[in-house]
Amino acid sequence: MKISEAIKFCLKYQKANSKVNTVKNYEFLLGKFGNIYNERELKSITTEEVLSFLTGLSDGRKQNTKRGRYMTLSAFFNLIINTLQPDMKNPCQSPAARALFRKPKSHQWTILDKDIIDEAIYRTVHTRNRLMLELMARGGMRISEVLGLRPIDINDRKLLLNEPKSGREKEVVFIPQKLCSRLVNYVRDQNIMADQRIFPLTYAGARKIIVKTGYMLGVKLRPHDLRRHAATYASRAGVPIEIISKVILRHADLSTTQQYLGQVSDIEAIRWIENLHG
Repeated sequence: MKISEAIKFCLKYQKANSKVNTVKNYEFLLGKFGNIYNERELKSITTEEVLSFLTGLSDGRKQNTKRGRYMTLSAFFNLIINTLQPDMKNPCQSPAARALFRKPKSHQWTILDKDIIDEAIYRTVHTRNRLMLELMARGGMRISEVLGLRPIDINDRKLLLNEPKSGREKEVVFIPQKLCSRLVNYVRDQNIMADQRIFPLTYAGARKIIVKTGYMLGVKLRPHDLRRHAATYASRAGVPIEIISKVILRHADLSTTQQYLGQVSDIEAIRWIENLHG
């Protein structure tokens, strides 16, 4: 079987069984792979060629990206082996490849204390900027989701996300009533049309606002810190991790959510001990 035939079979299978983002990953990787090896026989591909291809494609990328592409290519070969050519060996499955594209060590993020996040919000005078901060810190939204929000997406305390990062057709964000009221009032006061963006900023512009807010408090503050705070605060408040994962962060995997919950600071530990025994 030629590489071109195997790629065609794999993409057909993925489109029928996988999420949109997964299909896009396969289309990108196999498109690049096919550009080089399309007319080659699948069995003729060596481990050295696989390593050369993946190294060239992912040069300068983060280890997570490198490993993701390695796993996708390995899954492509496994699919063909399991369905069409059981006597073939997977060229990705070698000690050298597994070592080069190993899973990176998990990173424990610094979680900012609730008092710092609250102060950042309360000291932000500009209504637009404060709403953006609150949507991330109270609703667990990504900055890209906030920037894409339109009045037509607001349904009481639910915000509808079209084309979410997960690849699902739609997702829903739940926000507190007070925040929803302020958001609706802002839309009305600014006379924003139903299909217009509520926050017509670039990613760089929005990120700059958040970073400057952190400087004002003497801390390093990035957009995703606010989303992590939403998860950590909910966890400290006793919200089940399933709710944090599926409702607040909208993750497909609980293990991804656990990376957001970070280590407990000394201040947080003392506060909980006092709450329990003080």
